[in-house]
Amino acid sequence: DFLASSSNMLNSSLELSWTNAGDIGNITLAEAYLLSLEKLIHKANLSHASETHNVDAVVSNCNQRSKCSATVFNDIVELVGQDPGDVKTAGFKELENYLPNHYEMYEPNSNIVSVTTENRQFQPTVRINFSLIKPRPRDVQIICVAWDNNTRSWSEKGCEWVASSNGGLCICQHLSSFAILMSRSPIELKGLTQLTLVGLSVSVMSLIVTLAIELTVWSSVVKTDQSYIRHTAQLNICLCLLVADCCFLASLKPSYDNKEMWCQIFVLLKHFSFLSVFFWMFSLSSVLLLNNVFVLHAVSRKTYLRMSLVLGYVCPLLIAIITFLCYDQGAEGAYYSSKTCWLRYTGLLEGSIHTFVIPVGAIVFFNVFSMVVVIVKLLDRSATTCRHNETEKKAAVTVIRSVILLTPIFGVTWMFGFAVMLIDLTTGLMATATHYTFTLLNTFQGLFLLLTTCLADKQTRDVLLKRLSSALQAAVTDSTTKLSQ
Repeated sequence: DFLASSSNMLNSSLELSWTNAGDIGNITLAEAYLLSLEKLIHKANLSHASETHNVDAVVSNCNQRSKCSATVFNDIVELVGQDPGDVKTAGFKELENYLPNHYEMYEPNSNIVSVTTENRQFQPTVRINFSLIKPRPRDVQIICVAWDNNTRSWSEKGCEWVASSNGGLCICQHLSSFAILMSRSPIELKGLTQLTLVGLSVSVMSLIVTLAIELTVWSSVVKTDQSYIRHTAQLNICLCLLVADCCFLASLKPSYDNKEMWCQIFVLLKHFSFLSVFFWMFSLSSVLLLNNVFVLHAVSRKTYLRMSLVLGYVCPLLIAIITFLCYDQGAEGAYYSSKTCWLRYTGLLEGSIHTFVIPVGAIVFFNVFSMVVVIVKLLDRSATTCRHNETEKKAAVTVIRSVILLTPIFGVTWMFGFAVMLIDLTTGLMATATHYTFTLLNTFQGLFLLLTTCLADKQTRDVLLKRLSSALQAAVTDSTTKLSQ
């Protein structure tokens, strides 16, 4: 039985015989083996499937049929075309490791499948669903190749990988011996790291300026309960975002010892800080909703501060710690990814990332709901009530504006973040655009906060200009006094 003998030649115990063997004429031993066995299988009278340990051959009578299928070693082969005659499909294990591979950045990741037909003029569409030897990691490119006897190498010509299949589905427009090559590393987008570094640096500086401005104008702008609520939330949101951005910067290009330990710490801090940002937004919109729905039971500053500290810091801390403990006590691969220094996504509702996604999604939904309710309430109020406390009304409108601005800044940003989590980079241009968009929005959040919630606020801007003018005038007066002396 030539198939059994051919199978024995591919046993792993003979690996050194293949790798150390010299060329046979102008071709390698593996090429000669594949070419010879293809010819033997094509000419042999195989009336039924013949499976051995390393070689599997299947004969299909496809006369008068436009579609024909066969399975070798769990690799499913389909031929689409008119009257191919007898179709012989063969699968080879281990042979992919011995054939010359000129794709240095790619390695074989499937058995070799050879397809021949009785009708030599037959030009079918061949669909092969390969069973991958190793699972394809996220963002790792796969190419479908066919062996070209003329160039003595693998060729992509006429073959295409269906990326959306997330597996080994290949479509080829000719007959040959086929295989899958998988990239040794994930796709890296050009300039993304540099863009992240620049954006985070700008964001950190912007947040420091925002905090400085808030502290400078605090005594002048915090006159009502509503303004106190708004500026307290903004101050803490900036502080939490500053911590998160600093952690991102520190984990971007780690050059310190104990990288795994520091990465684990940064993931925990980022998880807590980003959750705190959203929970402070939640506390802001919650109090705004309570004050406008229950007008006679407005929340006082003291009550708001207590509630916000619990919501803004205690709740995120509990979520972050419980997540850390539940995912193998913060182990790499279970709790976080060492590549990104961030929580892991392993599938729909699977992975530690969902302890961030679910609370954030719920808070964004609640913020939108509370904004709609408060705006309707304000529009429905009588003119008498509005005139009764015009200052509080203006402050409430300012708080609404803050919530309206903050929700898109963080909500829309993380909508793209969730898309990045779901879309594989191998899917093409859409995935690339989504990654760049998320990076721009996420890394420049500090700048957006400075522009929208601080400098865009007329009251804050007027007080700041007045303080700066007074300081400048005092400096000029002091300089004049010294010169006159």
